[in-house]
Amino acid sequence: METGGADNKLSPFSPESIPDLTGRVYVVTGGNAGIGKETVIGLAARGAKVYMGARSKDKALAAIHEIEEQLPSANIHFLDLDLSNFQSVIAAAKKIREDEPALHGLINNAGIMGVPYSLTVDGNEAQWQTNYLSHWLLTHHLMPLLQSTAQLNPEGTVRLVNLTSDGHAKFTPPSGIRFEDTGLEKENSMMRYGQSKLANILHTVQLNKRYGPVSAESGNAAVWFAAVHPGHINTDLNKQATGTLPAPILRVATPIMSCLGILDKQEKGAWSSLFAIASSNFKKSDSGAYVVPYAKIGTPSEQARDAKLAEKLWQWTESELGSKGLL
Repeated sequence: METGGADNKLSPFSPESIPDLTGRVYVVTGGNAGIGKETVIGLAARGAKVYMGARSKDKALAAIHEIEEQLPSANIHFLDLDLSNFQSVIAAAKKIREDEPALHGLINNAGIMGVPYSLTVDGNEAQWQTNYLSHWLLTHHLMPLLQSTAQLNPEGTVRLVNLTSDGHAKFTPPSGIRFEDTGLEKENSMMRYGQSKLANILHTVQLNKRYGPVSAESGNAAVWFAAVHPGHINTDLNKQATGTLPAPILRVATPIMSCLGILDKQEKGAWSSLFAIASSNFKKSDSGAYVVPYAKIGTPSEQARDAKLAEKLWQWTESELGSKGLL
């Protein structure tokens, strides 16, 4: 099980401690609401150019306008990105590669939780594709740009964050990943969620192995990585989880949990992402780590530390997406 107590490496982090990011470019998926929006604000406040990945252009532009009213200097751009559609993911990556000569950070933040079983247009279970497969695909198509940017910048400048959850340790199948049935149609919605969040950590482990500081493949172009559990935050994810409880109950329960301190504020939910993507307190030796609330290095579940499972998932994913001509 993951840990988050006083035995963890503490970090004296606050968003204000992030260095000046002027001249740097970041992509945040699901950046128009919740933790993603707060992450966009945190980066923009330090001078970064930020691409807000979102499905709805209207909602994204409204969010950008709201941020600009509070932060007139913000340099935020809408990125058309629908994670339930692989072609949209590839098109978004292509736009970034065409428009930007450098990319200093990718925050794979978007996600859905506890939704009823459904399939995407690509034929995958919705949580599995939105939370994991599409972020794997986006990362694949942006990795060359991240690496070339790392080659031209000081060590540790270029980083990637995958959002995960402590649900990876609570809701997964006994095997961790059910490769023969990743859709888990006959299981409950939270098991489908937990499997996708475990996959996010295993993805991070493999990225660090292949492209991180310890990788021979990375040479002088190492990218730093982290899997971030943001905490139990009051976001729309809690209202989406209609696969767990009826919508009216969720609407009532969420504010009650916030008042009781069970759910924290959205801005705090972005702290660990901001720490991992830009803080000087996140060190080279932390690359590949599991970051827990708030801005601390934790220990994920035993399955999340299984190197063989991580390698198997990478090979499975590469084969699955490659066979569809997506790589």
